[in-house]
Amino acid sequence: MVLAAFPQVLAGLATFVARDFGVFSYPVAHYQRECFWHGELPFWNPYNNCGIPFLAQWNTMCLYPPALLYLLLPLPWALNFFCLLHLWFGGLGMYFLARRWTRNQLAASVAGVAFGFNGLSLNLLMWPSHIATFSWMPWVMLAVEMAWLEGGRKVVAAALAGAMQMLAGGPETILFTWLLSLGLLGLELARGQARNSLPRAPAPELPQSQSRGRALMALRFGVAAVLVAALSAPQLLPFFDLAAHSQRELGFADASWAMPGRGWVNFLVPMAFGQIWAENMFVQTEQYWTSSYYLGVGVLLLASLAVWTVRDRRVWLLLGAAIAAFFCALGGQTPVHPLLRRLIPQLTLITYPVKFVTVIVFVGPLLAGFGVAQARSARGQSARRLGRRLMLLCGALLGLIGVILLWARLVPVPSNDFPATIRNGLGRAAFLAAILPVLFLLHRSTSRPRRAFLSLVLLALLWLDVWTHEPPQNPTVATDVYTPGEARAEQALQPPPALGESRLMVSRAAAETFNYRHSRDIEAGYLQRRLGFDFNCNLLDDVPKVDGFFSLSPRESDAVLSALYDAPNANFLRLLDFLSVAHITAPGKLAEFVARPNWLPMATAGQGPVFLDRARTARRLTQPDFDGGKVVLLPPEARALVAATRQTDARVLSRRFGRRRVDLEVAAAEPSLAVLSQAYYHCWRAYVDDRPAPLLLANYAFQAVPVPAGSHHVRLVYEDRAFQIGLLCSALALLGCAAAWTTRLTGR
Repeated sequence: MVLAAFPQVLAGLATFVARDFGVFSYPVAHYQRECFWHGELPFWNPYNNCGIPFLAQWNTMCLYPPALLYLLLPLPWALNFFCLLHLWFGGLGMYFLARRWTRNQLAASVAGVAFGFNGLSLNLLMWPSHIATFSWMPWVMLAVEMAWLEGGRKVVAAALAGAMQMLAGGPETILFTWLLSLGLLGLELARGQARNSLPRAPAPELPQSQSRGRALMALRFGVAAVLVAALSAPQLLPFFDLAAHSQRELGFADASWAMPGRGWVNFLVPMAFGQIWAENMFVQTEQYWTSSYYLGVGVLLLASLAVWTVRDRRVWLLLGAAIAAFFCALGGQTPVHPLLRRLIPQLTLITYPVKFVTVIVFVGPLLAGFGVAQARSARGQSARRLGRRLMLLCGALLGLIGVILLWARLVPVPSNDFPATIRNGLGRAAFLAAILPVLFLLHRSTSRPRRAFLSLVLLALLWLDVWTHEPPQNPTVATDVYTPGEARAEQALQPPPALGESRLMVSRAAAETFNYRHSRDIEAGYLQRRLGFDFNCNLLDDVPKVDGFFSLSPRESDAVLSALYDAPNANFLRLLDFLSVAHITAPGKLAEFVARPNWLPMATAGQGPVFLDRARTARRLTQPDFDGGKVVLLPPEARALVAATRQTDARVLSRRFGRRRVDLEVAAAEPSLAVLSQAYYHCWRAYVDDRPAPLLLANYAFQAVPVPAGSHHVRLVYEDRAFQIGLLCSALALLGCAAAWTTRLTGR
């Protein structure tokens, strides 16, 4: 089915490009690949945001083993294949999970198709980290359940599966996975049975054995969770370190882009209350994180059947999780999400409440699988009763579709295309009308070949329903749009922006236009974004610039750059000089730049120190008399570390900037300061003539190093201690897993 959906992409004739894939995912993969082939781990990105941590972002997947696929094989084909492979892998995992729970292959197949092909999973293809994390969700659920029930090597398998998902880098999906796993464990413990865990005990000892079994299951779950954290520590510790020093503090989260109050209708009529937006993609009004979360009208029918007819605690848990996720996805439109944010402040770090639909999209296929299994197993009077219920549910869904279409006609939203909505709704009704008789024929058929044929027809209808539910969510273009260096060559800026020398700056007006006014001609629009070095497109051309598109950035530099873009550039002309901005977007243009005079290179020396607190430093940066070539603003606590007292005769004779190292040759007539317009982050270490030297926070968010009189070699190196500690934890965890695998210390 993946091949049928994306044949040109799999053949390497076309590539994904829409939305974040072209401006974030592909440039990030390209940068990671460049570092890999130069024998480096990409700890730091010097090209965006005046420098920003890269590996610690988590969603860059620097330590995710399957990323080797696109690091070793040619881009862009390899990155497209990576995403599609995970789409298939997620469906396969859901198949095995549903088969274990339902004991029915057709039910498992329905669940697998519904999980691998739905509106949300197709939307996630634009984020390699999200589709990878999502694809591991059923595998982790399956492995963790087997671990707490069976122990032994299954605990190690659960730890490895959990670590793979953790390293993929989708925090919200990981959280949802483990919350659901914890809920399932709670059900198992409440049932008071320890299946496959302890030998059967004599009847008088049953309560004690059950207690021991529950304790053992909880222990196995805890061991698996600890091993996952330890195995993932090289990624988690740098991420938590960056989060602690980033702009995202408790209470930061943007609660916009919640599911609209009428968003439930899009589970039935996916093109109601929305519009065809940028790049010919449909989006809901007021919500733009996902272009769809449509599961399929047949999946909804079967899931409803399971809720009505199946008496299983797992069904009740899944239903409860889906209801809770639905109210959380609505954000501030109900009291549920705001209350949870107050009770659990850490939830404020999750942006966009609509992400809670991930739980619904995970639960829906499993419930549909239970519905199929129930329909296949019913006999006699039970089968007739189930058939009546199926008819009633089908009639109810058809009635709801009619109500939604009437609603869309009577209460339209701006830019809503009602003719498209009516066609969309009638199409879903047609699929529902086609799926219902197939289900009845499947139940009544006794011929194995006929059942196999009808099963394929059912799966094809479920797939085709999703594939046609709205315009393509992942439009493609020719692969040459990603040719490295093409924008740099075409712009031919003089002097060319280069590490150590100068940066360019995309103006606020151009950035807003790129973000909100996309071209309907996808290829032309993307090429214009490349020429304008929008978001992270500059990584394809090795062009340093002031801004970028990353989830986390150091708190101080984010404050400066946010102020820079929130106020007219005229207020920051001298600051732009210090930030080495040699080119800025021409007024009224998107992909044309004008040169700026008086900019300073990225490393200078000899500035006179001025000691100010944070508030006064922030104000001084915007004043017209601020001259980054003559003064450097330092915090008062740095006074004891600085021997220079005034502007000095000092020069940077040579400078070499790399991805995680800076080398300067500085000549100073007296004790001086070397100042860099590179963002300050505590993982950087300074050395003068190979001796450790203090690295100072300069000009609110940048770097300075005290230099003695004379000629000296100044070296700055990015040394991530959290990563090093994480490597040690991971090595110990791997040894523990190897020991458990060979000696079965986790027990049966």
